[in-house]
Amino acid sequence: MTDSKNKKQILVVDDTQITLEVVQRNLETQGYRVFTANDVPEALRVLEGRTIDLVITDYKMPKVSGLELIKHIQENYKNTEVVMITGYASIEGAVNAIKAGAEEYISKPFTDEELLGAVKKALDKTNFRKTLEKSTRNEYTKMYGLIGESEAMQKVYGQIRKASSTSATVLITGESGTGKELVARAIHYSFKKLSAPFVPVNCGGVPEGLLESELFGYVKGAFTGASETRAGFFLTADGGTIFLDEVSNTSLSMQAKLLRVLQNKEVYMVGSSRPHQVNVRIIAATNKDLQMLVRKGMFREDLYYRLYVIAIDLPPLRDRNDDVLLLIDHFTTKYSTEFGKPKPQFSTKTLQILRNYHWPGNVRELENVVQRLVAMTESEVIEAADLPSVMRFSAYGKSTLQRTLAEVESEHIRNVLAGVDNNKTRAAEILGIDRKTLREKLRGAPLPSSE
Repeated sequence: MTDSKNKKQILVVDDTQITLEVVQRNLETQGYRVFTANDVPEALRVLEGRTIDLVITDYKMPKVSGLELIKHIQENYKNTEVVMITGYASIEGAVNAIKAGAEEYISKPFTDEELLGAVKKALDKTNFRKTLEKSTRNEYTKMYGLIGESEAMQKVYGQIRKASSTSATVLITGESGTGKELVARAIHYSFKKLSAPFVPVNCGGVPEGLLESELFGYVKGAFTGASETRAGFFLTADGGTIFLDEVSNTSLSMQAKLLRVLQNKEVYMVGSSRPHQVNVRIIAATNKDLQMLVRKGMFREDLYYRLYVIAIDLPPLRDRNDDVLLLIDHFTTKYSTEFGKPKPQFSTKTLQILRNYHWPGNVRELENVVQRLVAMTESEVIEAADLPSVMRFSAYGKSTLQRTLAEVESEHIRNVLAGVDNNKTRAAEILGIDRKTLREKLRGAPLPSSE
């Protein structure tokens, strides 16, 4: 049960009572404390009397609009985020809401998932800002979620500082789970004012047929199902940063369109012949070798050089020495607080195993392991026996030099699967093979233990 003192406080503003009731009920089931208001004047009275973490407001309301409320919050309540909802979606409305300070913009009717997703993103930004306020600009080991004091990470911090002093395009490379989006956010929030939008896009997570309309938007009637005009991610990010994660997963035709945006700073919405000018910084990221893809004809060389202005290569966790121990302490504190449990200690043997493990899933895998240990362990000290079996066996197994190639490959596959909770699609990406090849290799390799 969430402590009432630690509950996030949300104000919902809408002139339709049924909308207020539905949103309030959905948010309260997630543990939030919710206040409601039928109009802007009533909302202002609530804001004056309470500390509100997030305001969810309708766009069009009698007398005073939601847009005016957003501007008032932006000017007077720096620690309060805003999500705008509306039944009158338009390009102008979306752009104005984002520029005024709204973190998210969702259209009615929206699903519970869309609402809760927008709320989470907005509150994450609130937590981000509080972290910034507690840190000084050069304390990178505590900022933006980046933890580490190794020489490899000191190099990354220096590259972030250099990238933050210019608006040049940045290409971030590194294995899956190394924290590429955290670096992108660090660059953005060091260079831009906090109100400037940061829009992350997982290029690999959007079907190819939808990626163009998602990135550039579309006009009403552009295709079957386009019942309204919607702004894309680039227009939403105008004045800020768009983060194109896994840009290597885009098709050659999409790469040509991205190149045009980089060259001309303008986008064409699907179904429109009129360009829209955008002032947006592009930060791209990939876990693939783009130069190799260029040689194979799978990635445009001209786009590669447009992206490769400032390059930041994130080191894998296995190359970061005692950063593993710092991260273990950080995530143990985080999840002990989140679960309301006393912070456990790790035995020396356990820390040695974790320190020497090769972490195929990098920081993401480490966080997952620590979260599981904190949640499942009841004792005050976490022992080696509490670790997943794949880690225990790798610690006591025979030397790699004494094993066959098939044995080494089989163990590596099991380790990768364990690091991504047996997600075969993710494991195949890390291993650099397709799912069919992975299935063939698994026929003779036992799956990792679920403990």
